[in-house]
Amino acid sequence: MTTKNDKAILVGVDGSDASFKATWWAANYAKHAGLTLQIVCAYSMPSYAAVSFDATYTAMGDDAVAHADAEEILSKAKAIANQQGVDAETLIVTGDPSSVFVELSRNYNLIVIGNRGKGGLAERLLGTTSSSLPAYAYCPIVVVPYTDDDGTVMHLNNTITKVAVGSDESKWGLKALEIGAEFAHAWGANLTVISAVPSMKKDKIEEGVLASYADDLDTRLKPIVEKYPDLHIDKSVVPGSAVDALTKASKENDVVVVGSRGRGGFTGLLLGSISQGLLQHSVSPVYVVPRKYVEAAENELAKAPNSPADVPAVPVEEIEGVSSVSVASAGEDVAEKVSEKIDPER
Repeated sequence: MTTKNDKAILVGVDGSDASFKATWWAANYAKHAGLTLQIVCAYSMPSYAAVSFDATYTAMGDDAVAHADAEEILSKAKAIANQQGVDAETLIVTGDPSSVFVELSRNYNLIVIGNRGKGGLAERLLGTTSSSLPAYAYCPIVVVPYTDDDGTVMHLNNTITKVAVGSDESKWGLKALEIGAEFAHAWGANLTVISAVPSMKKDKIEEGVLASYADDLDTRLKPIVEKYPDLHIDKSVVPGSAVDALTKASKENDVVVVGSRGRGGFTGLLLGSISQGLLQHSVSPVYVVPRKYVEAAENELAKAPNSPADVPAVPVEEIEGVSSVSVASAGEDVAEKVSEKIDPER
């Protein structure tokens, strides 16, 4: 790949059920949107082993065994994609996945990862604000939950009918609103736009303040309504925590869209605390619009040459630790077995 492929989705797998669920979501979306899908498996020696890898290889430093296990994982993921009618390409990443995935994000329309809490690829990519993929990627990220807070495996709908977006007046919030509307329009889904009014005590917010937030929301929505006149939009101005509002929305919508400022702002909402962040409590996929993506879009519109935020594509073969591999699908029987586990209500 020598240029940015705006028609490709990348999904990361590590052998966990959560990553296979992310593959299911990515393949389903790729098929609906007419996009191609690439699947990448990451491992490093000796510090990291995917959940289904044989742990003995890390102690022995047997890269050949690790590579073979990665191919087996890719084979299962490819079978899941095939089940959705998508023929995916496959990649292997060696080394620290967080930095490699940020570089890879220059080349894709979207990156999808599964979230299973602590351990594995999800923790490496979501664990800290200093290296987290949602905060620093060059393309949007979708984080697919595997279970709710009680450990119940979550069901994902084949057809997206409800989309929620967290909206504020920042350029990140505006871009999230734009993408959320485009996403909902593409699926023919309803869009709920949520504006949270910060308050220590909900009953202390004056009616005039709520009305002012509602007016600001109407102003932000005006170009969206003009662009998508047939899009059904529900507006929600809520007092209190944006985390709480969007986590609640995740229970009633198929996707939640939110902007990330990188440092501060919504990054605290997304990643500031493992126990508090939206990504750890959402029960629907979270579509994150990262800071660098928004800045690059601004520069493109302004035609600012040689800006640090410009996002030139980097050929995969020039990214250290990334290699293209050809693996066969594990087959329909394997895909069916995995599917039964990752979504019993499918």
